Amino acid sequence: MKIGMSLPVMVPGLDRERVHAWARRIDAGPFSCIAAGERINFPNPEILVTLTTAAAVTERARIFFDVSVAPLHSPMLLAKQVATLDVMSGGRVVLGVGVGGREEDYAALGVEFGVSRFRRLEEGVETMRRIWRGERVVASALRPVEPLPVQEGGPEILAGSLFPKSIRRAARFADGLKGFSFGPSVEEVKRTFEQARVAWREAGRPEPRLATGFWFALPSAGGDGRAQMDAYVARYLNFLGRTAAARIAPSVRSVDAATLCDAVREMEQLGCDELVLVPTSLDVDEVDRVADALGL
Repeated sequence: MKIGMSLPVMVPGLDRERVHAWARRIDAGPFSCIAAGERINFPNPEILVTLTTAAAVTERARIFFDVSVAPLHSPMLLAKQVATLDVMSGGRVVLGVGVGGREEDYAALGVEFGVSRFRRLEEGVETMRRIWRGERVVASALRPVEPLPVQEGGPEILAGSLFPKSIRRAARFADGLKGFSFGPSVEEVKRTFEQARVAWREAGRPEPRLATGFWFALPSAGGDGRAQMDAYVARYLNFLGRTAAARIAPSVRSVDAATLCDAVREMEQLGCDELVLVPTSLDVDEVDRVADALGL
C-alpha cells in the first residue's frame, strides 16, 4: 500500500513558506503523493494554485487533487488546467473528482447544487477525457483544447464517491475510488471497497484502484492530539452544526502514534492501494513524526 500526505490546507494560516516546507518535506520522504482538497467558503487556499505551487518545488511525489469538486468548474477549462499542470509537473498529476456536499460552495460560484451535479460530473469527465485524447470538442475551433497532458490519455481519475448509487455511477467513468473515513471505520471502508469492486466488475471494467484517507494528529512531545483533532473537526464540520461536529469528533481516533499505526494497518488489510493521510496542524514536523511512527 502506498501512503501519501495531504498539505494542511484546511488549517487556517497556511502561507507560501509553509506550503513550500510541507511539499518539500513530503517529496523528500517516503510518501507517494502531495494532496489537497477543495472548498470555497473556507479559509483554505485554492486547490489548483496550491498544487501548482507544490509541483514547482518538488520532483518526485505525485500531485493529487483530493478532490476537485468538478461540477463547480467548466470541464473544458478544468481539462486545460489539469493538462497544463501535468506538463509542468512532468506527468505527476492524479485527478480526484467529486460533487461535494456543501451547497454554500455552489452558491458562492453561482452554480446549481441539485441532483444534476452527479450527471454534470460524469459528463464533464467524459469531456475532459476527449480533450486529453486530442479530440476537437468545439466544432468551430481551429484546434483542439491544448496542451495535451504528459500522461497519454490524461491523468488517472479517481471518484470521490461514498455511497452505493454514486459508486455505481463512478464505475462508468473513473479509474477507481478515492474515499474518506472520519474514524477511519473498518466497516465503512470495507463496505465501500466491496461495493466498488462489484460495480466495476458489473460495468465490465478492470479492477478499480482503491484509495482512501483519514485525519490524524501527532503533536510534538507534550502536545494533546485529542484536543488538536477535536478543534479541527469542529472547525471543518461547522456547516453541519455544533452538535453534529461534537458527535463525530470522538469517533476520529488517529490522535497518537499507536492509533495511527493501527488504522494504517487496517486499511492495508482491506486492500487499499493508496492511503492519503490528512494533517490537522500546520507543524511541518508532523511529516517526520508520521514517517517515524510508521517505520517508513
